[in-house]
Amino acid sequence: MKERTYTSEKTSVKPSALKAVSAFRHRNYQLYFSGQLISLVGTWMQNIAQDWLILELTNSAFLLGLISAIQFLPMLLLSLVAGEVADRVPKRSLLLLAQGSMMVCALILGLLTLTGAVRYWHVLILAALLGTANAFDNPTRQSFIVEMVGRDDLMNAITLNSSMFNIARVLGPALSGLAIGQLGMAPCFLVNAASFLAVIIGLALMRLEVRPIRRPANNMMWQNILEGLNYIRRTPIILNSVLLMAMVSIFAMNFTVLVPVLARVNLHQQAQGYGFLASALGIGALLGALLLASISSRSPNRKLLFSGAAGLCLFQLLLALTRQFSLSFLLLFCTGASMIVFAALSNTTVQLNVEDHLRGRVMGVYSIVFLGVTPIGSLFSGSLAHVLGAPAAIAIGAAIGLLCLIVMILRERHQALPAIYPSR
Repeated sequence: MKERTYTSEKTSVKPSALKAVSAFRHRNYQLYFSGQLISLVGTWMQNIAQDWLILELTNSAFLLGLISAIQFLPMLLLSLVAGEVADRVPKRSLLLLAQGSMMVCALILGLLTLTGAVRYWHVLILAALLGTANAFDNPTRQSFIVEMVGRDDLMNAITLNSSMFNIARVLGPALSGLAIGQLGMAPCFLVNAASFLAVIIGLALMRLEVRPIRRPANNMMWQNILEGLNYIRRTPIILNSVLLMAMVSIFAMNFTVLVPVLARVNLHQQAQGYGFLASALGIGALLGALLLASISSRSPNRKLLFSGAAGLCLFQLLLALTRQFSLSFLLLFCTGASMIVFAALSNTTVQLNVEDHLRGRVMGVYSIVFLGVTPIGSLFSGSLAHVLGAPAAIAIGAAIGLLCLIVMILRERHQALPAIYPSR
């Protein structure tokens, strides 16, 4: 059977000069990167404004955590289905539908806020709709990367994606903090709605080629999903990455819930200060991504991955002890750098070692453990912050994450897995 897939037209580059950005040889990736960068700046502007809006409406860390949980719950519930769908249908069509849906959600929230009609339940419903669209967008987008750049440039593309994400993570929160201080929160939502047009245009301009690919063998969706789960279970390289990402995501990556509460309650900051703290995570992550891009021609190194996970937890333990804004900024910077090393290498390890015909389903599972478990983590950290305060919640989550990392290191030593995983 045939399915429309995406190939990339290579442009001439000098490998010695552009090794760190080799994925840009591909025209389709150039279009993807530029559109996604614009859209992600808008997304981060909305994230910061939405967090601050919830705190103004409710003044409750628990209700802020509930919004985050509701927004990511569809990722937990639907990513397996979304991954199976991504292995069946043209990925561009699925991405266009998801991006258009998210644009409409942002526009509605912006108009409600602009008119002063917004209420907590409005944000709750829109968060659920946004999360549903994102549940289909994420595994599709992840499995789409290899079709744009091929395996040779896959690790570079993943690290450049991390760079792009964190450029937006630097610019978006800072712009959002300034915009909220001068204009209010509504412009952040409206700018985000407009930014989705960049992705939609980029996808529309990509050049397509029809070629035969292997589609799921069974017509029954649940059988195809089970095939993907069994493949993960039988592949230690992928299984270990998935398990570790799940544990760290649940307990040690709850920044959207804990950082705004830390900024407002413990560091006595307003929206602008929170925006700069969120940007610190992005600046650190951007630096980490750029360093990874420079070594992206190598296979994923497990020791470096474990070091990233360890830094993510240890710097948060120190963050829980400080009440100084400048030191908090520095520690969040280091946390961001460690986080991206861990996340990018984990993603690359999975993608380099998965069979192409199972890629959507495996990345659906990866989307669950990376983003889909956010409701669990948000409710965990939000509840702790509500009872014990944000610093205690940060410390407890980081300590559990560190314990899970130690268990995984011991597990891999017992399995005698190599420190460097070769790609297929």
